[in-house]
Amino acid sequence: MSKKLEGKVAVVTGASKGIGAAIALHLAEEGAAVVVNYASSKEGAERVVAEIKGNGGKAVAVQANLAQEADIRRLFAETQQAFGRLDILVNNAGVYQFAPLQEVTADLFHKQFNVNVLGLLLASQEAAKRFGPEGGSIVNVSSVVATASFANSSIYSATKAAVDSITRTLASELGPKKIRVNAVAPGMVETEGLHSAGFAESDFRKQIETATPLGRIGQPRDISGAVVYFASDDSAWTTGQSLKISGGNNG
Repeated sequence: MSKKLEGKVAVVTGASKGIGAAIALHLAEEGAAVVVNYASSKEGAERVVAEIKGNGGKAVAVQANLAQEADIRRLFAETQQAFGRLDILVNNAGVYQFAPLQEVTADLFHKQFNVNVLGLLLASQEAAKRFGPEGGSIVNVSSVVATASFANSSIYSATKAAVDSITRTLASELGPKKIRVNAVAPGMVETEGLHSAGFAESDFRKQIETATPLGRIGQPRDISGAVVYFASDDSAWTTGQSLKISGGNNG
């Protein structure tokens, strides 16, 4: 059976674990050569690369902090060096820190906006320069918090609302170059980050599951299939969309 992404090259930011790792693995399964970007977890990124190679795919790990403009440029230069082209960018790298209004600071704001919004914009800028005449696909990872109203998430929710807005704007702007821009907006997904934040076994998780028609939180693989769809020609006439993947719980 032919693979949907045979011969394509994808960059996945923040791909050393969680949703990003699942996306990298799934794109590789469909035939893409994958650049597994990481900020600090070299070991995690190399584990993802090893798994892709073990399954007969092509991958390299590239360190780059999406809050640093020079790192972003280097990420795409190293992609070009490794694989000679670029077809897909998945803007998955993101940081979050919840805080009530009285604890909001400029540092907290810039830490999240610099990665989640500015990093995404600058990565998209680099990708748009490098896509060939046949165009490309940018897939942004948003969140249901972009439109939901969870207390203490004012900064993080604002970054994801910005991601949805940028998705629509860049779809209009880059469409004439055959570059499609879409987003996936996951609900609560069981990742290493969810466990380290203490949410995995929390009452909050139970509340979410109770309010979710499909009765469970997500797994990373629940998200990666939609990214493959947006990355492939299956969505050749789809751009500017944000797809909620949340078991029916829309916040």
